[in-house]
Amino acid sequence: MEVAAVREGLEPFITDTFGSDARIENLIESDGHAGLTFLFEVATRAGSTPYVIKLPPKGVTRKGNTDVYRQAPLLRALHDAGLPVPNVPWAYDDNGWFEIPFIVMERLAGKTFFVWDPAPGLPRDTAIARRYYEQCAVWLARIHQFDWKHSLADWETPIDLEQDIARWERVYRQAPEADWIRRVEHLRAHLIDSRPEPIDIGLFHGDYQPGNCLYVDQTLTGIIDWELSGIGPQLIDVGWLCMVADGATWTDGWKPHGAPPITELLAIYRSESGRNIDNVGWYHAYCAYRLAAITCLNVKLHRSGQRHDPMWEHNGRSLVTMCESAERHLDA
Repeated sequence: MEVAAVREGLEPFITDTFGSDARIENLIESDGHAGLTFLFEVATRAGSTPYVIKLPPKGVTRKGNTDVYRQAPLLRALHDAGLPVPNVPWAYDDNGWFEIPFIVMERLAGKTFFVWDPAPGLPRDTAIARRYYEQCAVWLARIHQFDWKHSLADWETPIDLEQDIARWERVYRQAPEADWIRRVEHLRAHLIDSRPEPIDIGLFHGDYQPGNCLYVDQTLTGIIDWELSGIGPQLIDVGWLCMVADGATWTDGWKPHGAPPITELLAIYRSESGRNIDNVGWYHAYCAYRLAAITCLNVKLHRSGQRHDPMWEHNGRSLVTMCESAERHLDA
């Protein structure tokens, strides 16, 4: 969705919510969110307050990352539990401002650490950058302690690993390069043959890494972007964090900056959570499979001009390496 289209619906919403004197300032698309997330401020006589609005693309089936409305009960429950996530003051399904559902979140302070290409002014290969990953691991254990059965018993049906592996097939088959499909197909078969019995079922984020955490003065202040969240084996998040931090996943020129060895991240998570992580290698590979499928689709969308996002070409160049690294973890 374009900024102008968002403004068209947002302005009457702000007037109806805050009054006729309120106005929108600094409405921009958030980086890396493919037209789903926009930042803005509401200026009133009392001052200016920053917010985030999330909307799905028009005409797309509400499912997974395009069903932004499902994030409202999740974020509200996590916020009420004292976890560092944005609260959601407003969430609407059917509404008179937009033709689609939307949620408006409070905007937390801090900057994300995009590990492959940190923003100017953020640390790279330094001890400070390592702290970002280490805090990620600590807070992941705390997120995984959230009592989802009490607060979100009816929110989502727990995923079935076999079904989830299968559902990504239609995604990766959209790859613009035939070799990518063959590589992901091979990894898929290996995952099915070696699938472990799921343990520690609970809330998972689905894309947990420093690029989806906010930091102020080297301290984690927020965890954002819950589009891929669900209920299922929580080692999904551990595997994803390890996959992102593992330099062997990525080609030269697209390596994670400042990442500690994944053995250190695992030690932190194990110490903080007390969890059994014996099968984390399988989940590391499973997350690579999920990201490879997502990459296949997004490179296709970028090359076709449907969704301009050159970042995905970097992931595309790493796709073969990603799959090969995943296979090694399955064979270990």
